[in-house]
Amino acid sequence: MTAFVTDPVAHLTPERWADANRALIRKGLAEFAHERLLDPQELGESRYKVLSDDGATEYRFTADRFALDHWQVYADSISRHRGDEQLPLDALQFITELRGALGLSDEILPVYLEEISSTLAGTAFKSTKPQITASELAHAGFQAIETGMTEGHPCFVANNGRLGFGVDEFRAYAPEAASGIHLIWLAARRDRTTFTAGADIEYDAFIRAELGEEAVDGFAATLASRGLDMADYLLMPCHPWQWWNKLSVTFAAEVAQQRLVYLGEGDDTYLAQQSIRTFFNTSDPAKHYVKTALSVLNMGFMRGLSAAYMEATPAINDWLHQLIESDSVFAAARFSIIRERAAVGYRHMEYEAATDRYSPYRKMLAALWRESPVPTLAEGERLATMASLLHVDHTGASFTGALIKESGLAPTEWLRRYLDAYLLPILHSFYAYDLAFMPHGENVILVLDEQGTVSRAIFKDIAEEIVVMDPAAVLPPAVERVRAEIPEDMKLLSVFTDVFDCFFRFLAATLAAEGVLDEDDFWRTVAECVRAYEGSKPELADRFAQYDMFAETFALSALNRLQLRNNKQMVDLSDPSAALQLIGDLTNPIARFA
Repeated sequence: MTAFVTDPVAHLTPERWADANRALIRKGLAEFAHERLLDPQELGESRYKVLSDDGATEYRFTADRFALDHWQVYADSISRHRGDEQLPLDALQFITELRGALGLSDEILPVYLEEISSTLAGTAFKSTKPQITASELAHAGFQAIETGMTEGHPCFVANNGRLGFGVDEFRAYAPEAASGIHLIWLAARRDRTTFTAGADIEYDAFIRAELGEEAVDGFAATLASRGLDMADYLLMPCHPWQWWNKLSVTFAAEVAQQRLVYLGEGDDTYLAQQSIRTFFNTSDPAKHYVKTALSVLNMGFMRGLSAAYMEATPAINDWLHQLIESDSVFAAARFSIIRERAAVGYRHMEYEAATDRYSPYRKMLAALWRESPVPTLAEGERLATMASLLHVDHTGASFTGALIKESGLAPTEWLRRYLDAYLLPILHSFYAYDLAFMPHGENVILVLDEQGTVSRAIFKDIAEEIVVMDPAAVLPPAVERVRAEIPEDMKLLSVFTDVFDCFFRFLAATLAAEGVLDEDDFWRTVAECVRAYEGSKPELADRFAQYDMFAETFALSALNRLQLRNNKQMVDLSDPSAALQLIGDLTNPIARFA
């Protein structure tokens, strides 16, 4: 029996808590300054100060400034002062002292503080894990890298809220806990449940392949023992937390009337991924991921899954897969997606009658199956979440720096190969098809060769994240959902915000601060990738002129401002562009390389 079991809060010590608070305040100063919520005053020699709302408390720190108004704040340099007294750093007090500057309402503030508290607790927990160097992690397996991440989303300060998880559930279900999980299986009445799948998939064969003949026959026997017929039901996986905390109570009527039947745990062991509600099958890595509904508030949204939304998911994935397969540019880049191949959703009629289509009550019981990238690997290839490129270990060494060193390539050559695998398909999707992904670190899997060089990129989380911006595009009826009206002047923000500001900004600063790659060389290499793509597609010259990747500036889309304004639903999913918080402009770091 481990100490974790005997003392579930062993990670909450004064020393770890102090370190976690310092790390979070460092990130708060950096990202709130980037989003122009805070206006640090220069003290000289890269020293700055920020005053509290009432002017009585002062935060002093050292920072380097990088492209895209990026603040590289050094955690050890931060101090807090009131008059002649130096005070300990306290992240909750940091937020309340600056609540006016951050625009936190009376309603939002306590919930945001709870999310900050949970983020701090998660950081303290991660500090108890064995310290693995970046170079060691760079040689680790796919799931060791996935569960070895320590930061979460690079932009969001409160990025580890998970409101609803108790400490025992955190240890059981958080990705950084790396605990093996067995999914709960339910039988759901067919007249309330919809199963949809890709064109070549049939329900019974698919479920038997995923669960195994013995498990399916065992579930059928369980139903028969209650006088119920398997033919009247569909099998559904659900997150254990969702069953014990939500469905068994909130859906009690469905259980009592045997519209839902609890069947118990499945045999396979899964690991939670960075997205928290998606699971990788460690018993058989070639089997599908399972993504489940989870009524936990995390980073601006309740993490449910809509039964109605799931219905079109396989068709959207098949459509995009066919588009990619038939395109020579994607083929040359070896670009691919892992498809969401099947989906199942349960409709609770009474909750549906009482709510609109965006209500969390409609997102409590659904699941999808996503392909595993493991069967696509060639000899010598390995996988890593793209989020790992921003990982920095306890010594300050970066995961990306370790890969570059391992490769033996010049840093710009390593970077260019990564850009050709990752950025080029994003550009081609936009310019050739008016199609945008949400290609942040957690949504992309990189395939590395034996030397640690990126050979190709795999995108995931397709049906919920892609958008077709061309109003004239001809789409199959089932795919029509991904079309969205985006104002012309905001279309290219899908690249500038998601790729440049929310990922490259951090990667460039990390490599520069570590002395691996000069910032100018980083952005020059990005510009070379863009120019090479544009040069290869002269027939799209009008599009390149209309949507100019080398524009002098682009709008700053502030993500924390969304969460600070409404941390339960940051964006209206029916009109995502209308919800954006655009705060002035950023200087485009590749404009000078045009």
